Amino acid sequence: MHRSPLSSCALRGLTAAVAAGTLLTAAGPASASDIHAATTVAGGSKVVCASNKPGLAPKLSRDIANALKKRHGTSALALYDRRSGTSCTLNAGKHFDSASVVKVTVLGALLRRAEEAHRKLTPHEVKLTTAMITKSDNDSTSALWREVGVAGVKHFLSLAKMRQTTPGADGSWGLTQITAADEVTLMRLLTTENAVLSASARGYALGLMKRVVPEQRWGVPTGAPTTATAHVKNGWLQRATDGWRVHSVGAFTGGGHDYGMAVLSQGNHTMGYGVATIEGASRVIHRDLDSAVTTTGG
Repeated sequence: MHRSPLSSCALRGLTAAVAAGTLLTAAGPASASDIHAATTVAGGSKVVCASNKPGLAPKLSRDIANALKKRHGTSALALYDRRSGTSCTLNAGKHFDSASVVKVTVLGALLRRAEEAHRKLTPHEVKLTTAMITKSDNDSTSALWREVGVAGVKHFLSLAKMRQTTPGADGSWGLTQITAADEVTLMRLLTTENAVLSASARGYALGLMKRVVPEQRWGVPTGAPTTATAHVKNGWLQRATDGWRVHSVGAFTGGGHDYGMAVLSQGNHTMGYGVATIEGASRVIHRDLDSAVTTTGG
């Protein structure tokens, strides 16, 4: 594990995080001497964290590694916290079958398409998007996937700079190839002013993610502070190889909170095992981020 002042190993970790598009310092500009970095090995992979907050990077990297190192299968993770200028990655560039977390991307592509046409969503589109996100309805997703088209999805991905995501072929939206890095890029996009989605479009998307039905609110909201509003979308898919894919992405806002994360997994022998893997990581992330801010008054 390495801390500031930055050693050559820490610098390499930071370089890798930047290359993955996940080193975030949105809490304010920071010079290299301001950034504290840490790396901890978990199951042969490295949890790399960087933060403007002294002590937070090593704590997060250690706690995330401890939460995941004894879990079977393959996990990937990316997170940002704008308050403390913090980011962490684990296998953030590894590709996974998306399952239903791609539905947030489909929604983003539809909202962008509507904005470019200078129109609001139709009542039918509102019905479909509501079912797609709040209930994870597959038929609604298929209808919207056909409406937007693969070209429309790719257009949105390009604008959103989600360069590691590849839409599924032949209508197989659940086999879209995603990475934790790109999913966190999407969470950031939904929670900050940008040229891709208007404030109303972002508010609409977050509003649906806030209203996901109770039985589907597992995953990254686990352990979130009661003062935070959780916006979540989960995905689960069983295949003949690599068992269950179980994923969870979310953004946490309000009450002074401004962070997001994506935890992806495969090789789970049951869906429940994958859920437990995600929730083990999310608990320590929420705890460490909240503690770092509340104990220092930052």
